[in-house]
Amino acid sequence: MSSNSSLSTMQRLVEQLKLEAGVERIRVSQAAAELQQYCMQNACKDALLVGVPAGSNPFREPRSCALL
Repeated sequence: MSSNSSLSTMQRLVEQLKLEAGVERIRVSQAAAELQQYCMQNACKDALLVGVPAGSNPFREPRSCALL
């Protein structure tokens, strides 16, 4: 029984390795350049860089209501 489970484990491992071998890969330098280009193109939409308009900020402090 142990050899059957070991065999099926090895077969699954071989199938996984075949799948991983078929994955298209690119150079790290190319991926970094593409990531940098994407970040530069979308910087104007990044709330961490340009801020959030006060009217659409769901995390702004609630206004207090005072009755005189």
